Amino acid sequence: MTDVVRRAVDALREAGARCEPGLSDAELARVQARWGLEFCADHAEFLQRALPVGPGWVDWRGDADGVVRERLAMPVAGLLYDVSHNGFWPRSWGPRPEDSGEAEERAAVRLAAWPVLVPLYGHRYLPPGRYPSPAPVLSVVQSDVIHYGRDLLAWVEREFLGVPLPEQPAAPEVPFWSRLAGGSAVCDL
Repeated sequence: MTDVVRRAVDALREAGARCEPGLSDAELARVQARWGLEFCADHAEFLQRALPVGPGWVDWRGDADGVVRERLAMPVAGLLYDVSHNGFWPRSWGPRPEDSGEAEERAAVRLAAWPVLVPLYGHRYLPPGRYPSPAPVLSVVQSDVIHYGRDLLAWVEREFLGVPLPEQPAAPEVPFWSRLAGGSAVCDL
């Protein structure tokens, strides 16, 4: 267990979060297979140490399929909303179609190539798969994407204990999503 993950779980408990026993290896494998995803190492370790439950959390043991499906889809759904309603269209996608429906269809094709972020809490997400540790926590609300913590510990301290986010070294890039965090719709994705 990494020290960052252990300290993040301890801080979360200190903040009063309700935590159930962590996922077993078999449960973790079932969740990943069920949803066709792979937790990054930090997220997997976090969920195996403790499974936070309650408002805002994904209960990987007990939430209905529709709830999990919606949480997994939220980042891309938010970007598609901004394509249709708020003019979001990165330059690298080429000329924007005049018809918002066609623009949304073209954006959906582009976004299908992006990594599916894995929900952590509310609109906070972790990168999927073989992401290097420590993994940053991203806050994703439509095309408003920010780095909300350089790792799980910094995120827990900020989110639940009110510790300001310190100056932080740049985290390894989460493909596409980090570019949004660095400049929103004007960046070239």
